[in-house]
Amino acid sequence: MSFENIVFLVDQGVATITFSRPKALNALNQALLAEFSQALDAVAADESVRVLVLTGAGEKAFVAGADIGELATYSVLQAKNFSRAGHAIIAELQELPMAVMAAVNGFALGGGSEIALACDFIYAADTAKFGLPEINLGLIPGFGGTQRLPRAIGANRAKELIFTGKMISAADALQIGLVNKVVPAGALMEEVLKTAREIAAKGRVSLRAAKQAINLGLNVDLASGCSIEVDAFALALASPDAKEGTAAFLEKRKAVFKGSLKD
Repeated sequence: MSFENIVFLVDQGVATITFSRPKALNALNQALLAEFSQALDAVAADESVRVLVLTGAGEKAFVAGADIGELATYSVLQAKNFSRAGHAIIAELQELPMAVMAAVNGFALGGGSEIALACDFIYAADTAKFGLPEINLGLIPGFGGTQRLPRAIGANRAKELIFTGKMISAADALQIGLVNKVVPAGALMEEVLKTAREIAAKGRVSLRAAKQAINLGLNVDLASGCSIEVDAFALALASPDAKEGTAAFLEKRKAVFKGSLKD
């Protein structure tokens, strides 16, 4: 599969999608979004993939937002279709059954922050910057930022960031719970891949069950969420990976999870 605006690799159960429009700070245009969607389809179809990592090409940007030159030409209908397409792609990203990590290496602005918010968690370089600056253009976030940011950091903090359009540092993003870890820029991918490989060694069924239970449970009351967990736990226990994991524990050896969804 050949792409012009992203780089897509799979190695030892870890897929990496690198946004690659460095001259435009990896800004999102229709061509990049279309390729991103194709790559997500490929990830979803590849049973060997346990973890997906997203990052940006170059040292300056993860994704610096939408391509303003393209955006400025849109009619109302085109704007609506662009937003809908972005929402669909980011929903596809969020609903992937495997773990998804954002390795934010620079500016994550507008759509860049919105993509990162749809990942399961975020590691950031100490040089990274986050923000939803659309208000400075007379706009609002259009790829889910008004919905996912409040859920991630609380409504008051999200309103402040969206209403002011200001950027925050990686250190500030860590403090408010937007990112999980901040590391020196030169060590970012090493740290991300270390965690990705650790996760990739776990059972595929249990990873899927844990992610689905968490995501579904966030949208319901506690009792319903616990019911979701009960069903997910039972299905995980019936899987070949659970049989391997429990046998390995009893036999005092390291489990070798093969990732099969079938007996």
